[in-house]
Amino acid sequence: MSAANPKVGFVSLGCPKALVDSERILTQLRVEGYDLVPSYDDADVVVVNTCGFIDSAVAESLDAIGEAIAENGKVIVTGCLGKRESLIRETHPDVLSISGPQDYDSVMSAVHRALPPKHDPFVDLVPRRMADEVGVKLTPKHYAYLKISEGCNHRCSFCIIPSMRGDLVSRPVDEVLREAERLVVRGGVRELLVISQDTSAYGVDVKYAEREWRGKPYQTRMKALCEGLAELGVWTRLHYVYPYPHVDDIVPLMAETQNGTPRLLPYLDIPFQHASPRVLKLMKRPGAVDKVRERIARWRGICPELTIRSTFIVGFPGETEAEFEELLDFLREVRLDRVGAFAYSPVDGASANALPDPVPEAVKQERLARFMAVQAGISAQKLEAKVGSTQRCIVDLVDGEIAIARSMADAPEIDGVVQIQNGREAGLQPGDFVDVEIMGSDEHDLYGEAMCEVFTLPGTAKSR
Repeated sequence: MSAANPKVGFVSLGCPKALVDSERILTQLRVEGYDLVPSYDDADVVVVNTCGFIDSAVAESLDAIGEAIAENGKVIVTGCLGKRESLIRETHPDVLSISGPQDYDSVMSAVHRALPPKHDPFVDLVPRRMADEVGVKLTPKHYAYLKISEGCNHRCSFCIIPSMRGDLVSRPVDEVLREAERLVVRGGVRELLVISQDTSAYGVDVKYAEREWRGKPYQTRMKALCEGLAELGVWTRLHYVYPYPHVDDIVPLMAETQNGTPRLLPYLDIPFQHASPRVLKLMKRPGAVDKVRERIARWRGICPELTIRSTFIVGFPGETEAEFEELLDFLREVRLDRVGAFAYSPVDGASANALPDPVPEAVKQERLARFMAVQAGISAQKLEAKVGSTQRCIVDLVDGEIAIARSMADAPEIDGVVQIQNGREAGLQPGDFVDVEIMGSDEHDLYGEAMCEVFTLPGTAKSR
């Protein structure tokens, strides 16, 4: 692009759903002729996409806005924290514009006011195409987040997401499948990570409306979406799934293979949050813990290779020692593969703040440490059981002689990795699929050696 093109800097904070919002804004900026630059000094204006879910995220976002103002001076704010405009204005009154999450039009209007796009009378007559019809990606080339809906119909007492992102709005299934197809066919993506606030509820708001893709009808429903994605022949991983009964319908897809690869990765990310029915009721979460136990056993019976990851909150207001022990017993019984946990932290605007009997901070931290110690032992045992096995992996990067990869059980950034000791010798590169002989393990990661030549999955092209 010409050096005269207007230049925009961008700071993206928060969860993968916010990352997708950033990708869409950046794509539109590029389509309209803006240059995207990596430093404050080179930028004519800076956009900060914020997070506002918990207090630490709010502080990080405010700090990022402050840094951008100090280093550049012209700052546009968007994202979840944008729903709290008065807080931002109180701290940073000089920001040019503030908008909420997925409000792409407001962001672009603010950019146009601060930095009008360059007009070329010859180029302006040509219809604009989305950049490469794939768009700007902030993930490595070989994987991408696929956002299937916005908002959430749940009203968990610890969460303010619905107040920031609204109720559930599902994207039409054909639109999602076409985007996935573009990412795979044109973008070279080999792993799709399906994200939303509640993947299990996909389509309920549109009464599971039927649409057509590749000449075949698909309902706007989780199972139909998974069946369509399975046709692309790449790894597809589900995140943010609620343990509803209809999740049973997709587990058989995880047990089915095509050329040795599951049609749907045997991986479920399900935020259980707790195991005490009373605490779950206080959280306004589903509280049928016995049914969850039964469902996990049934899923594993259908697909023994299934990996289940989850997150939990310890020290929720009113949580007793006995209820915390109930949670530990649940962990020991169901033996989840991947687990994250957080000590409860009040979130401005959450109804849980009004609950009685807050747990002292020291007790919360002590419980968190005990929880993680129990799970570390479970994780170490489960990973040790994989020593001597062969795991199909996707390579994320090569660092010296070692390749850092992930198995089917590992989502990027939140789970463990597989360190391939002979990665460089085997000629591995990011995006390669390779079978790895597992030779060692610890509490989080596996270690092994590449066994054979690099290969591709059906429907993907290997490029070097």
